Amino acid sequence: MEKPSIPILKSGDCLITSPQVALHDKLAVQFKNDILQRIVETKAKGLVLDVSAIDVVDSFLVRQIGEIAAASSIMGGHVVVVGLRPEVAMALVEMGFSLEGVQTAINLEKGLEVLHKIWRR
Repeated sequence: MEKPSIPILKSGDCLITSPQVALHDKLAVQFKNDILQRIVETKAKGLVLDVSAIDVVDSFLVRQIGEIAAASSIMGGHVVVVGLRPEVAMALVEMGFSLEGVQTAINLEKGLEVLHKIWRR
């Protein structure tokens, strides 16, 4: 059986990805590794991670997103998470989680604007 893969698209200096399947632990780790590999391959300066299709977020997935952001930062990139559903955002707050070091935006368009503002600094 072939392992599922989540598309990671390149647009200019940015990678854009949007998981459309549930990210169980093994897939979340593979997704993280795939993103980091694509950052290296493409020399991307930014990543927009659209999580609008994700309706359940647990502590493991939050940790994976944090690790993507930390590793990307070490490699000179920035991560913007977009599309957080209100119920997911509230669940994160209720569980005491924060996405420190991770920029957020309401949607893809605003996420790209955030990256462009960071790059202009």
